[in-house]
Amino acid sequence: MKLIGMLDSPYVRRAVISLRMLGLKFEHQSLSVFSTYTEFQRINPVVKAPTLVCDDGTYLMDSTLIIEYAEALAQPHSLMSSNIRDKQYELHIVGLALAACEKSVQIIYERNLRPSEKQHQPWVARVTEQLLAAYSALEVAITQHPLASPDAAMGQAGISTAVAWYFTQKMLPEIVRASDFPNLVAYSKAAEALPVFLAAPHGD
Repeated sequence: MKLIGMLDSPYVRRAVISLRMLGLKFEHQSLSVFSTYTEFQRINPVVKAPTLVCDDGTYLMDSTLIIEYAEALAQPHSLMSSNIRDKQYELHIVGLALAACEKSVQIIYERNLRPSEKQHQPWVARVTEQLLAAYSALEVAITQHPLASPDAAMGQAGISTAVAWYFTQKMLPEIVRASDFPNLVAYSKAAEALPVFLAAPHGD
């Protein structure tokens, strides 16, 4: 298998770390949807990262769908709980983390890809409010119901939370102030020290 995409994307990084945590063997090819668009297009005409090229040549898109496929390959090993109550909580956390990623990316694209005179401030304000709401809910959730310690058996909720937080802090620290989210800061710091995170550092 081959996973295509740059590690400056939280979705690519989430997929890479998840596949490694599941013990699956794959090659990571670092291609950009911008600077290497044509090369990426030859692999997946939709040019969406991450893309997973399966052993039979089928390509899969979207980090959540890629991880779902990886979970099926890795059975009985899983990054999600089998207990329905625990799984409900984990999916709640993953949903918040992915919302935070999405809103972060929307702000970054608005800033970096749209000319300043065409940027729509009411839209930016709305997305920023959603971004802060996602992280506020995450902070409350992991305070009331802490995630498993990163040095223990980290699951998908922990991976998604840590990857999302690190991405936003690298890209939008002036919007999401670390001082307002001490538990997320502590969890991210512990996760980023793990070998599997160090082997897939954020960046291009």
